[in-house]
Amino acid sequence: MCRLLFTIMLALTAVPVSAAGVGGMFGHGQTHFSLVAGNGYAFNDNYLVVGAGATYYALDGLGVGLSFENWSGADPGITKYSPFVQYVFYRMSPVQPYLGGYYRHTTVSGLPSIDSVGARAGIYFSAGTNAYVSIGMVYESYMDCSTIVYSSCNSTYPDMGLTVAF
Repeated sequence: MCRLLFTIMLALTAVPVSAAGVGGMFGHGQTHFSLVAGNGYAFNDNYLVVGAGATYYALDGLGVGLSFENWSGADPGITKYSPFVQYVFYRMSPVQPYLGGYYRHTTVSGLPSIDSVGARAGIYFSAGTNAYVSIGMVYESYMDCSTIVYSSCNSTYPDMGLTVAF
């Protein structure tokens, strides 16, 4: 299944990035809000994917968050809820690698809900004074999956985004 191709992350903070401390944009106390728009592919059809999320950096580099996605424009409709954790190796330069994991609950209209777990890995690199681009990959494994209903119980897909702080 092809997933989101574009993610815009807006880091809304009360202080400029230069004053954010050792972790910068990924420092303790930073909060990032995300808006998601893209396309996805499931059930032999293309979908419009929209969503939102938030990440709070509990420690320098360590973020915890929650995201929501709604897949529309095809049948069946799909909704996804995902709590996640991510660690950004913020002290590395010129790129900051990231690793993360998540649990996802997916509702599919007319079919039983399905849960999955996944891992993400990639890099952030500077795209300006207060901006980072991320490029990586995601591996997702569906729990209690039946290939009779779903064409595959595992998937790998790209993970791309833009993080902007102001």
